[in-house]
Amino acid sequence: MKRIFLLIATNLAVLLVASIVMSILGVNTSTMGGLLVFAAIFGFGGAFISLAISKWMAKKPWVVKSSRLHAIVPNVG
Repeated sequence: MKRIFLLIATNLAVLLVASIVMSILGVNTSTMGGLLVFAAIFGFGGAFISLAISKWMAKKPWVVKSSRLHAIVPNVG
């Protein structure tokens, strides 16, 4: 639940910054709403897909083994 809240809060913060930058740069306000909706759809969609894939990848044992191998070879861990 905390991960989803942080994901949504981050995406909303990105949209806020994008709207501030567009208003500073003088983007027409009639097109700004459409651009923000478009950015929100793709941003939230990509973020949720990334969140789902990362959770799925974390559960795979071969990822842990390959991560350990990459850490051991150069004497990182």
